[in-house]
Amino acid sequence: MAAGNGAGALAGIRVIDLSRVLGGPFCTQLLGDHGADVIKVEPPSGDETREWGPPFDNQGLSAYYSGINRNKRDIALDIGRPEGREVLLRLLDTADVMIENFKPGTLEKWGLGYAETLAKRFPRLIHARITGFGGDGPLGGFPGYDAMVQAWAGMMSVNGLPESGMTRIGVPLVDIGTGLNTAVGILMAVIERARSGKGQFLEVTLYDAALTFQHPHAPNYFMNGVAPKLTGNSHSTVAPYQVKQTRTCQVLIGAGNQRQFRVLMRELGRPEVADDLRFRTNKDRVANLPALTDILTACVAEEDGLALAMRLMQAGVPCGPLLQVPDVFEHPHTRHRAMIAELDGYRGVGTPIKLGRTPATVRRRPPLFNQHGREVLREAGYGEAEIEGLLRAGILTDERRKAGG
Repeated sequence: MAAGNGAGALAGIRVIDLSRVLGGPFCTQLLGDHGADVIKVEPPSGDETREWGPPFDNQGLSAYYSGINRNKRDIALDIGRPEGREVLLRLLDTADVMIENFKPGTLEKWGLGYAETLAKRFPRLIHARITGFGGDGPLGGFPGYDAMVQAWAGMMSVNGLPESGMTRIGVPLVDIGTGLNTAVGILMAVIERARSGKGQFLEVTLYDAALTFQHPHAPNYFMNGVAPKLTGNSHSTVAPYQVKQTRTCQVLIGAGNQRQFRVLMRELGRPEVADDLRFRTNKDRVANLPALTDILTACVAEEDGLALAMRLMQAGVPCGPLLQVPDVFEHPHTRHRAMIAELDGYRGVGTPIKLGRTPATVRRRPPLFNQHGREVLREAGYGEAEIEGLLRAGILTDERRKAGG
């Protein structure tokens, strides 16, 4: 993902981003990568992920914050005070989208509820809200954190080995999935607005996102009423689909159909296994998995793992070596797919969405605290004296305050 000044597919869309931590910032970075003008509005205490480290860069930005906040401008604004809310309303005059992840009821308490205020004053505004569990219902209003939602949504119950027990998924899949869902919802609302001329409110929750990841476990349960069991690196309904130890590394081998299984056994020098009555169909292989596991273990024990993975992939059999993160980002295919974003010393993960005519670009490094505050206010029509007045009053701030201060 290259540096550049291309317009991008979302050029002309302005996003006021009041969100913090991960789900919302991940969403708005994706929009910013594709050309949206994203204005990140931080509270005086700042986005707490600025402190989530080490590591930190030479400007004091944490890697966590930097990984999800490029292609944005930044203003630090105290919207907990009436004067700050007035500034926010001025910014919304030219906005297409506002995204926030406040506790449900917070904006309403401040007189900024969508139905009561925003929809009337800004009829074309799309207001996206991210919450943990939604604003109502038995869990409504509770804060949402990725790992805790993994627990509530049953994701940990299907992740882990029988010996080790339930395990948290090692990446914040719920937060990132929620961010992706929010981006999709915003773009749906933008498309609909082109027809109706009207904005709308949309709510995306971590809980809902986590439930959608329960495939195939949820449909299996709906069909047979049986709770899924821990299968570790294996698959509950496909065999073989498991991690095996080679001479050099571990690899994950899968064969989802008869052709793949037959090719796999041919490549491993045991073509007769594909005709064994115990392994003739996927159903047979699932039923006789221990015997099949023993055969595969012996077949790959002396193989070079990377070479085996490439050989099987070239033959049409899914296989992957269990790489470490440094290996992944040094791999030539990662570079080929432009999945490293770079600009003036900044490096991050590139965008996964590749548009042919209007590609994503890296135009801005992750912003410093209030780096663009004055610039944003000038664009909103504020004069220099007014900006200085907001600074003196603490509505606009250059220095982070302690939370609650």
